[in-house]
Amino acid sequence: MFKFAIPAVAALGLIAVAAGSQADNADPAPTGVAPMGWYLSHEGPMAKLAYGVANSDQLALMMTCEPGQAQAAVYGDVQPASPRLLKASMDGAAIDPLSGGLGDEARIPLGDPALRKLAESGKLAVEGEAGHFELTADGDERRLVRAFFAYCGTGKV
Repeated sequence: MFKFAIPAVAALGLIAVAAGSQADNADPAPTGVAPMGWYLSHEGPMAKLAYGVANSDQLALMMTCEPGQAQAAVYGDVQPASPRLLKASMDGAAIDPLSGGLGDEARIPLGDPALRKLAESGKLAVEGEAGHFELTADGDERRLVRAFFAYCGTGKV
């Protein structure tokens, strides 16, 4: 009797495992995590190029500039990996004690090699608390990046 019961229980167990693994291979349920990408917006004369979640405050990096400026202001959890990046605390800029503004701000020349690489290849080396990594821009996003630099400066990066 046990000779028959043990293989039958084992077979039922294998069927249950196989059914569970098929359910795991199905399309996963949405996780609620929106994709990050490059976005360009304008606020008055200021252009904003941001890498983050669309229409949200979830930004990893944001650069702002106005036409004719030689530098972009940089904000966010990550910043371009460049020796030419100048932190606000280094240039003597006043920090607003109420909002803490400018505390995380930095400035970078628009002609910086890291920014040129972003415009030319769609890749920006960045660094932050998580270490060094690269943000990438696809074809449509690369057009936004080039439009940002053209608006800010002379059209050359």
